[in-house]
Amino acid sequence: PAGLSAFVAVSQLLGLTLLATTGAWLGRYRGGVAWHSPLQFNAHPLCMVLGMVFLQGDALLVYRVFRHEAKRSTKALHALLHGLALLIALVGIIAVFESHRAKGIPDMYSLHSWCGMAAFVLYLLQWLLGCGFFLFPGASFSLRGRYKPQHIFFGIALFVLSIASCLLGITEMLLFKISDSYSHFVPEGVLANTLGVMLVAFGLVVGYVLTREEWRRPPLAEELALSMDFKTLTEGESPGG
Repeated sequence: PAGLSAFVAVSQLLGLTLLATTGAWLGRYRGGVAWHSPLQFNAHPLCMVLGMVFLQGDALLVYRVFRHEAKRSTKALHALLHGLALLIALVGIIAVFESHRAKGIPDMYSLHSWCGMAAFVLYLLQWLLGCGFFLFPGASFSLRGRYKPQHIFFGIALFVLSIASCLLGITEMLLFKISDSYSHFVPEGVLANTLGVMLVAFGLVVGYVLTREEWRRPPLAEELALSMDFKTLTEGESPGG
């Protein structure tokens, strides 16, 4: 549809710029990223931006981008991207807990940590339920139909929560690291604030694509036929009955 390709391209450009900006911030001002070292904490923001924002956003866009491929393949790609995002986010969570333990810093006391952990746990639950209802056989046609609106709503809500958690994390990190100079518009603060603005912009572009009704993926003819067959098998009645 007109305009869809342009918005998807903008989203990918913003996403790649997000990753580059995060890497530049950590490399230029925070010493880079290394495992089992004082720099292990820096893996946390990098993994969260990559997994919980960029890959999660791309997973949400799958049904808008792959409009003419088989539904089964599109579902598999959707689940695969979400699963990859979860694995990368898990690495980021391990990094921050191990870093805190090595430095004697307490865990899970800040608003950022509460929102971030809630986003990860609910995201994992959303992924498991999605695979159970839509990717693997078992759920009836009517049960899938009742759950689908909730799955769509919580998918977008968790994406918003993930971006909000990242914004809280950026602010918290700046206040911990450069609290004395942050108010003087130092380069690190400006760069990190710019990263936050780009996170919001990425979320807005992805959200706009997802909420344009005319950009929804139309069902293919063979998919409609398979849906009717699936309903007949799981509901025990003919499609017209």
